[in-house]
Amino acid sequence: MFNDRLLKAARKEAVDHVPVWYMRQAGRSQPEYRKIKEKYSLEEITQQPELCAWVTKLPVDQYSNDAAILYKDIMTPLPAIGVDVEIKKGIGPVIDNPLRSGSDVEKLGELNPEQDVPFVLETIGILREQLNVPLIGFSGAPFTLSSYMIEGGPSKNYNKTKAMMYSEPEAWFKLMDKLGDMVITYTKAQVAAGAQAIQIFDSWVGALSAADYRTYVKPVMNRIFSEVKKETGVPLITFGVGARHLTKDWHELPVDVVGLDWRYPIGEARADGITKTVQGNLDPTILLAPWDVIETRAKEVLDQGLEQPGFIFNLGHGVFPEIKPETLQRLTAFVHDYSREKLTK
Repeated sequence: MFNDRLLKAARKEAVDHVPVWYMRQAGRSQPEYRKIKEKYSLEEITQQPELCAWVTKLPVDQYSNDAAILYKDIMTPLPAIGVDVEIKKGIGPVIDNPLRSGSDVEKLGELNPEQDVPFVLETIGILREQLNVPLIGFSGAPFTLSSYMIEGGPSKNYNKTKAMMYSEPEAWFKLMDKLGDMVITYTKAQVAAGAQAIQIFDSWVGALSAADYRTYVKPVMNRIFSEVKKETGVPLITFGVGARHLTKDWHELPVDVVGLDWRYPIGEARADGITKTVQGNLDPTILLAPWDVIETRAKEVLDQGLEQPGFIFNLGHGVFPEIKPETLQRLTAFVHDYSREKLTK
């Protein structure tokens, strides 16, 4: 039987237990994945649909999670629009041709998913035949993507990105439009191929003030979510790190689920007026603690999440390599059992 609890929770419908999935659940901490990585790079895995589908499905099989999230990187579509990106071990995405001017922005091309990333769409098709849980597709958001494209790689302060935003607003908004078009095209293609929900990762947008977010980023996010919602109707999830000050703005967007990192307790988010489904938000570092600590903290998250309809259990950021698969398996079972007991009282 198909397990649709995540889709129901995203729409604030009744469920018999809280659905669980983990950001970055596929790979990293799994020994089977690390063995594959000895032979193939991330890019090589994503371009082999059968292998990519296996990696995507592995945590669902191992942990009994209530959703799969497609294994790929937010950088996956960028080469097709003219961005020379390489995922370097221990560093992350490195871009050899960072954007420096409006003319660089003008040179960016358009994404044709069927032609440029057919392996992504084929992987989704394979997974829909194999999974009995929803498949989440995803994309990076324009600000987060642009931060890599302008900085040339990961950044702590995003100085170059903000400098373009402030000093070359025409180039900035052109970039937001181009990336917005790409995200819309990319996510719609994922849904057409079989993805049943979409998460947009705006991982680093918390670097902006709320006023700057509303001026320079929110308009394109509103367009993305509006068009994808109108065209697909699937649940839409937004998430970023260190972005508590932007959560009310996210809540105003046409999204179904607001993702929270571990810094923002769910109870406080509810008190602040976040009435949509929330997703989160156990600190992933807690998973290195003894089980009694993990259980106590997970209960706190669950108790707050269960106070209102519409809750999806997740971490406040992604799984990292030191987390043991057995811990995630035990946590999933605990969330299912504890929430089922609470919901049937």
